[in-house]
Amino acid sequence: MNEIGERMAHVGAWRTTVVQDFVASELFDHTFREGMDLVEETAAYLDGPGRQESKRLDRSSALEYAAESMRLTTRLMQVASWLLVQRAVREGEMEPSAACDARYRLGAEAVSGARGLGDHLPIGLADLLDRSERLYDRVMHLDRRMYLDGEAGIQPHAVLSQQMKLQAAFGL
Repeated sequence: MNEIGERMAHVGAWRTTVVQDFVASELFDHTFREGMDLVEETAAYLDGPGRQESKRLDRSSALEYAAESMRLTTRLMQVASWLLVQRAVREGEMEPSAACDARYRLGAEAVSGARGLGDHLPIGLADLLDRSERLYDRVMHLDRRMYLDGEAGIQPHAVLSQQMKLQAAFGL
């Protein structure tokens, strides 16, 4: 195997270990619960109090409300989808290497970033937008650390690196 092939195998093994460690962690449990709870809370808000609040807005504010609520639901669906892929890995329904596929990565900043919230939008929506952005940012950080950093040349943990060399040398 050439040097590039060895490096790719090394990164793949490192990534598999990182993914398996993450999905077995309390951090995953906490993040999963938080994400799914926020999805449920958002659905309940948008179907109940949010719907009523949006009816009381002027036309311009109602359009902004609609745009922000779509951004909110899109952001949360991306987070939920990412979390469900990680859970599939945890439960053995998906190989960690399959979870590395680009189609399972968190979406680009199209659903994140600055928004033009004014004082005229309901506080409930503003709160959900805020919380969803913070969750999205954390999940984006996890996604990059788990799936992209190895490709960027970040070295895996020294002990893991030595362990993988031993496994390769002895065919373990």
